[in-house]
Amino acid sequence: MSPDSPLSAPGAETTVTADGASGTVDPDYPLTPVPAAARRGLLSISVVLVGFTVFAPTLMAGASVGAAFPFTEFLAVLAVGSLVLGSYVAAIGFLGARTGLTTVVMSRYAFGTVGSKLVSLLLGGTQVGWYGVAVGSIGQMTALALGWESAWAPALVMIVVSALMMLTALYGYEGMFWVSLVSTPLILILAFWLTGRGFAEVGGLGGMLALRPSTEMSWALAVTTVVGTFASAGTQAANWTRFARRGRHAVIACVLGFVVGNGLMVFFGAVAALAFGEGDFTTLLVSMGMIGWGLFFLFGNLWKSNADAAYAFGVAGAEIASSRRKGPFVIGGVVIGTVLALTGVEAHIVGYLSLLGVFVPPLGGVLIGDWIARWRGGQPALATLTERVRWQALVAYAAGAVVAWVSNALALGIAPLNGILVALVLAWLLGRVTGSRTEAEPVTV
Repeated sequence: MSPDSPLSAPGAETTVTADGASGTVDPDYPLTPVPAAARRGLLSISVVLVGFTVFAPTLMAGASVGAAFPFTEFLAVLAVGSLVLGSYVAAIGFLGARTGLTTVVMSRYAFGTVGSKLVSLLLGGTQVGWYGVAVGSIGQMTALALGWESAWAPALVMIVVSALMMLTALYGYEGMFWVSLVSTPLILILAFWLTGRGFAEVGGLGGMLALRPSTEMSWALAVTTVVGTFASAGTQAANWTRFARRGRHAVIACVLGFVVGNGLMVFFGAVAALAFGEGDFTTLLVSMGMIGWGLFFLFGNLWKSNADAAYAFGVAGAEIASSRRKGPFVIGGVVIGTVLALTGVEAHIVGYLSLLGVFVPPLGGVLIGDWIARWRGGQPALATLTERVRWQALVAYAAGAVVAWVSNALALGIAPLNGILVALVLAWLLGRVTGSRTEAEPVTV
């Protein structure tokens, strides 16, 4: 079987000894480094990450930012925000390729074998919440588009689409690759077409440049909004880049996904809002009488994104329980997320999850800073780690989270970036000063 060929079946198990212990494990290696035989090429990694970032809610972020600036200034905001986000995620993605480990398993080196559970709970819990929001949005939007008035019809839609998303996540990396390969080009074609219609609606580029802002937003808040679209989810980019054959492949794929892909979605949302007064493509297509295309956009887009979310909380659960299989945790998280969707979580949790977007990125800052300070020459095998809790990482994370929260509350600079930088510098400094490092052969392959 070639490294890029499909797996034989969803949830299939195989025997590996990547961590020095034999046994049957999940073929996505939730606790062990991805071996060389299972690594993928640049195209495969790029398809998955671009599909990950082509995410409908990002359109609304673009709509809010685009309405607050002249078009040329909006483009500058987008460029700065995309550069910050892409640089951060590329660093996380590079570590994933170098170590072959998921973000939550990498955190064992920085936070300790027990301290890493905090990272798993925070990252996994965030993704369960987003999963519920997306499933609930699909059910409610379908009911709105088709004029359903009963409560059971959208509930049935939520259950069915949730099951499809769960199966994709259980299939693992390969399932997400094929969903991305099919849905992402079609969604991008639709988005480009609508954007072209938007420019025509306002009289071309000249008309777009002549539009005046209808709202106000500071540069700091605008860039924070662009960065915040995927700073939280981008912290888990290593979940997919660990399959990359080379570190540079991971970096290029992250740039394509989080600079180009995410940047385009912000751009599309801004143009739609400026031209039509509506940044949500699903609502826009329905209002244009294109109900079928609107539902296709919604389903295709959120299916892939939620499969990624389910995969993320599956590997987080496996790390917490030290289990070699992610499947039971994918199923458990899907059940919780679906119940949240059925209770109408999408109407209440978005603000809470946005706040987590401030608290999650400093985790990535800790991982990057600790790796630079202690592990550039290679990391020892996971089985050799003895520190249960590393106070250095906890202190660095707490400082970064506080700075990010204060920055967000007072609109001081770019809140996610502030948190990342403080956590990174402090983790690097404490790692260098304490010098706690185990000399061993690298686990990279």
